[in-house]
Amino acid sequence: MRFIHAADLHIDSPLRGLSRYEGAPLDQLRGATRRALERLVELAIDEKVDFVLIAGDLYDRDWLDFHTGLFVREQMVRLRQKNIQVFIVQGNHDAQGVITHQVPWPDNVKVFAYKKAETVRMDGLSVAIHGHSFSNREMPDDLVPGYPAPVPGFFNIGLLHTSLTGIVGHDTYAPTSLPVLKTKGYDYWALGHIHARQVVCEQPRVVFPGNLQGRHARETGPKGCELVEVLGAGVLEARFVPLDVVRWHQLQIDLVPTLTLDDLPRHVTQALQMAVTSAGDALHAVRVLLSGESPLQALEARLPGSLAAAVQAAAQDVIGAEVWIEQVKLDLRSPVDRAQLALGNDALGELVRWVDVLSADSQALTAFCRNTLSEVLTKVPPEVHAAVGLEAESLDMPSLDDGAALLALVKAAEATLLARLNTGEVRL
Repeated sequence: MRFIHAADLHIDSPLRGLSRYEGAPLDQLRGATRRALERLVELAIDEKVDFVLIAGDLYDRDWLDFHTGLFVREQMVRLRQKNIQVFIVQGNHDAQGVITHQVPWPDNVKVFAYKKAETVRMDGLSVAIHGHSFSNREMPDDLVPGYPAPVPGFFNIGLLHTSLTGIVGHDTYAPTSLPVLKTKGYDYWALGHIHARQVVCEQPRVVFPGNLQGRHARETGPKGCELVEVLGAGVLEARFVPLDVVRWHQLQIDLVPTLTLDDLPRHVTQALQMAVTSAGDALHAVRVLLSGESPLQALEARLPGSLAAAVQAAAQDVIGAEVWIEQVKLDLRSPVDRAQLALGNDALGELVRWVDVLSADSQALTAFCRNTLSEVLTKVPPEVHAAVGLEAESLDMPSLDDGAALLALVKAAEATLLARLNTGEVRL
């Protein structure tokens, strides 16, 4: 008996802010969640699986129109034509109270009830699948105690959308714990909600497969599903199958002081080539961070965008893979000696000491950002907002409440000013 366990497909998830990226492969990015579902269906058919489990967040939100539902239904019909059943629980993004549009499911699809947990028996396979959908986006209660007892002599699967407990960086939805899951006596827990793949336990096997397709630069690495084969008597083999069509990367490249602008593209191409060699035919969306102490910072201060252009050029030279540079971030230090400057009684010393105060005092930083910085940002043109990543539609928008991001912004401004002062472009 074989099945696929997937979760968090987020079909037609809106990718905001793409319009600000000139040359972005918009069609590939916006169609990625659909194409990943098509690959899931192709895998199910090729592997002749008996059924597919979807552990919540099939959709990202209520549909704008019926095209989203009709596309998903079409994929379910493809599975029906091969006698493949589909079992779905609704999560926080596609809860019963969130999705208002409806398209009738084909008869091979079972969406579990939201009022209480229920069980579906597949007698021919000796499999019992237990599930409970979300009624609303908020689900503060542990749903597991209400799941039915295991069916004796069957391979029992629990299908659940949950944050578990203690998962850092995730909101609390249907929180539960591994000991509670184990008390049910099931053979496999097919979980959803956590977008990074995680095998929580082997006996019984408790798995988050991760989302099917990464949607932004914080969802890096391979994305896909679990392909599971049950060999009998509770023995199973499972493997992760990547299905993403856009692979997101974050790549930090440390620059040495001797590196010149002419050397930079070759240096970056080598790093990109190593990052994308094992990722198949996916489009590679890469966020690059250039870091280290480098005289190139002075060049960037004189001609903003020089280093980003060099990175873009480097991406064009990658062999055997399609690479799109989503963003280039800089964390470069000037060869200028800050410690020596801080000892001076001139404006440079005052600048360096002031930045050191903001670095050491979070309250002073917050006050500066909320008062002085906010006032400045209301007076500068929109293109400056875009340059510092503060536009409302940004994919990765720093907040005025995000101390780390704001401190990085202040330090970048200091570094740029010091670089320009060092070249004589700014006079005091």
